[in-house]
Amino acid sequence: MAELAPIRFEIPGEVERPRSRGRGNANTVVPIDHARPDWLKVRLPTGPTYERLRQLMRSKELHTVCEEAHCPNMAECWGAGTATFMILGDTCTRSCGFCAVKTGRPGTVDAAEPARVGEAVARMALGHAVVTSVNRDELADGGASIFAATIREIRRQSPGTTVEVLIPDFQGSPEALDAVLDARPEVLSHNVETVARLYQRVRPQARYERSLGVLRRIADSAPDITCKTGIMLGLGETKDEVLATMRDIVVQGTDVLTIGQYLRPSPMHLPIERYWTPDEFAELRDEGMRMGYRHVESGPLVRSSYHAERHVGL
Repeated sequence: MAELAPIRFEIPGEVERPRSRGRGNANTVVPIDHARPDWLKVRLPTGPTYERLRQLMRSKELHTVCEEAHCPNMAECWGAGTATFMILGDTCTRSCGFCAVKTGRPGTVDAAEPARVGEAVARMALGHAVVTSVNRDELADGGASIFAATIREIRRQSPGTTVEVLIPDFQGSPEALDAVLDARPEVLSHNVETVARLYQRVRPQARYERSLGVLRRIADSAPDITCKTGIMLGLGETKDEVLATMRDIVVQGTDVLTIGQYLRPSPMHLPIERYWTPDEFAELRDEGMRMGYRHVESGPLVRSSYHAERHVGL
């Protein structure tokens, strides 16, 4: 690994207090019960494979981001026998206005969780495993050691499985990020989520430049690891802002970009300003490939781990 100066991704400052998700965020543009366009209608998760995986997760006391974040692709992915594990509990220390994962004071860290994830991956016979987490800002390393331990347990219990981890920003700690890099996942992802102008409203405890810094350090420190990120549309961004964000991301050395439609989880979350059309997503995919990305996954139902197995080695 290349030796890098021990600097943080941004100058530490006072942490903002979480913003309220009360009536002030009521959706007056697209009501919560407004009929979705046909291209956003998906089937409910059912079937024996889905039920088997759900029971396996419960028996191992594991969480999936598929369930916690109300992912629209859960039926497709679980039906195919794949899932994205969410480690470090089900309670996040941040209060992003788009996210369905609950906010609050997390419980204690479960040191046995990585072994259980490894066992679940082995029992599911996954060719590619995706692991993400809530934010754990109260921990000194943000949970990086548990990410690293989970990667190593998957390697130990399922040697043929490739691993992708979708990490938080670890509050800009290079040491925490390096701990995950040292565990050598095939894909290391960190989501930028939205355009810079909307960060204060959408991600009040995150910083745009900090997230770009995470991507830059991944690309510079481990060029053999696929560097990946994702953004969502529908929160009030303009096309010019989206294209500018895509350019900001690709110059960090990022290989893979996912772009999807924001879907409001509940009336307590940020409103949907508009639905972007499939044709617009296709145009952004083409623009991204011209910018130099190795792969752009762009569509209304695309999420960070959608078709993740295709991103290994890019």
